[in-house]
Amino acid sequence: MLASHNPMCHTSVADWRHNEASEGQGDAAGVTRRAPLLGGGWCHGGRCAAVIFDSLDVSYGDMWGSHRGMTHPDPMSRAVAARRHAAGMEYAVLLSARERPLGLVEYWPRRMWRVYLFDDRSWRMQMIDLKPHSTGMLLAHRNTRWQFSNEQEHSSGKRDVQEITTVSADGQVEVRSEFAGPRGASTEPLHARTSGPPSVPVRRFQAPVESFLCPVPEFGDWQVFAPFLAQQGHEPATTVVLSDVSVDEGSGPLRATGIEQLFSPGACDTPDGPAVVEPVDAGLLRITSGQLAVSDPGSTGETPRTVAVPPGEFPVTLSLLRTTRGAGVAAARVTFLDIPPREWEMALRPDEDLGLLGEGQFYGVGVDTGTAAFMDATRTVIEDQLDEDLFIPLDSHFTVELPSTEPEPNLIAFRAGRGDGAYPVWIGRTDDGQVGCVVVDFQLHSADGGE
Repeated sequence: MLASHNPMCHTSVADWRHNEASEGQGDAAGVTRRAPLLGGGWCHGGRCAAVIFDSLDVSYGDMWGSHRGMTHPDPMSRAVAARRHAAGMEYAVLLSARERPLGLVEYWPRRMWRVYLFDDRSWRMQMIDLKPHSTGMLLAHRNTRWQFSNEQEHSSGKRDVQEITTVSADGQVEVRSEFAGPRGASTEPLHARTSGPPSVPVRRFQAPVESFLCPVPEFGDWQVFAPFLAQQGHEPATTVVLSDVSVDEGSGPLRATGIEQLFSPGACDTPDGPAVVEPVDAGLLRITSGQLAVSDPGSTGETPRTVAVPPGEFPVTLSLLRTTRGAGVAAARVTFLDIPPREWEMALRPDEDLGLLGEGQFYGVGVDTGTAAFMDATRTVIEDQLDEDLFIPLDSHFTVELPSTEPEPNLIAFRAGRGDGAYPVWIGRTDDGQVGCVVVDFQLHSADGGE
């Protein structure tokens, strides 16, 4: 547990609006007398909601801005989150008290932060974006608050009011209030409406930029964000104790277990019930450059996942999984040596670190067209011809070859499991460390034969 002193030192935009109104600028400057949407306490249901806290439970996970509740489907250990922070990679921190989520802090690349704030109903009511400022601190450059009529509208993303305050690096402030319809619909300024919430025009004014700055937190120094919680009426004590309730590191990233069984013919169990594994020959893959590429052939702008292999022609095998619902490609393998692998390792790019992965996570090939392929790293595809040469034939076949004139490399494509997503690529190595085979597991069933 950690404890530190963190005074409430920053003024909210609502405070500035109140000060301007009390100095006579008031309604003439567009300041309304209703409860402000930005800053200060937030009242609903005829009462003012607040959680008074002197401690915060801290847990970690991937980016999860749509979070609701106290747990996350893909939690992360503190150790993994710390390594991601040091590497400049994204992660999220949940701050909660009394079994209620109060704030969700996301760390983004380029030292950007986003803070989501929750009211006492655990509704996500506010979003604050912070970026580095020339002072060495963080500037709360955008603060968005929402107002919902009822729980149904909150759940569906329909908001009555959205107020966005933006702050420039020198303290120029703009407050814009809008009516917003269902998520994804266009917004309409409040003053253009004939009914609903009162009209609030855009306001601009100058304020000391210091009012919108906060320290850049070191990893674990989450008391920095405790003052933000007051903007939803929650009240931090002078000293806030942080309690780590994150998950254990566990067994770490996804492990390759029973990969060979993916290509063993016969019956197996899957989450969808009994199935039959049927290995299918998909042809010979020609490698000329000594680099095998595994990628979505339709994602021409993506950097492929590559593995150093010997040049030559090598057999490609698909593992078809047949169930009562039909058949799908469960895995694909290209074999370089007819020797059983001694060990398996995840195929990584140079910038990927297994230490940055949480429990059961993996780096894999990204699929956006429902198709994956083995090819030589130098092989190019003509995007305009992919529909006719590849995607349309795959509607009626599990695999398609894009041939070439020898000695140029060919390409063997195949359907990717259930379609779009990310899938692990495994390298099977022999006793002396040579690449014996490379396998893409589309995760239609557990490689160890379990459910």
